[in-house]
Amino acid sequence: MTPPPTTQAITALAPETLRTWIHQHQDLMVIDVRSAAEFEAMHIRGSYNVPLPLLSEHTDELATRLGSRVVLVCQSGARAEQARQRLGKAGLEGAYVLTGGAPGFAAVGGDVVRGKNRWDLERQVRLTAGSLVVLGLAGGKLISPKVRLLAGAIGAGLTFSAATNTCAMGKALSAMPWNKAAKEPTRESAILQLPLVSPGGAAA
Repeated sequence: MTPPPTTQAITALAPETLRTWIHQHQDLMVIDVRSAAEFEAMHIRGSYNVPLPLLSEHTDELATRLGSRVVLVCQSGARAEQARQRLGKAGLEGAYVLTGGAPGFAAVGGDVVRGKNRWDLERQVRLTAGSLVVLGLAGGKLISPKVRLLAGAIGAGLTFSAATNTCAMGKALSAMPWNKAAKEPTRESAILQLPLVSPGGAAA
């Protein structure tokens, strides 16, 4: 039977499938691209934290250290998909994006490590954007019609974010003090900690 073209390769991975792979001790590497604070709050046991900004800065180096079966994890899948696309351009094809992110894995009974409870970054973005829109509309009525431009600017920003699959607001919020972990990952602690992969694809 002829295999499907690579352009039709399945990249989404159900959390139940990942749980099975882990239970079967199959060779794979789970990379969590959320912020260090989100990772501290809850993460899949055995996963490695390489926040998306760090991955973006060192994509080529990271791609050379990953094996043939890589699962990318975030909160909902959006940041993991960005990571998959970047790694694909660096030559790492076939990485999986976990559907539903870390919360989805926990929901199906996957083994997770829980720490200090924090709001995830995507929830913070929704709160900030919604608050600014309400502020703009209220200010336009009570202060000056020009204040309504704030709501329009937020709407335009969200549209651009969806079209480009990026999030400037999320990046800005990730730099806030409450989103900082006790130990922020660096190239040395996040990327060089990964086990070396042999030519056959197995971790050394």
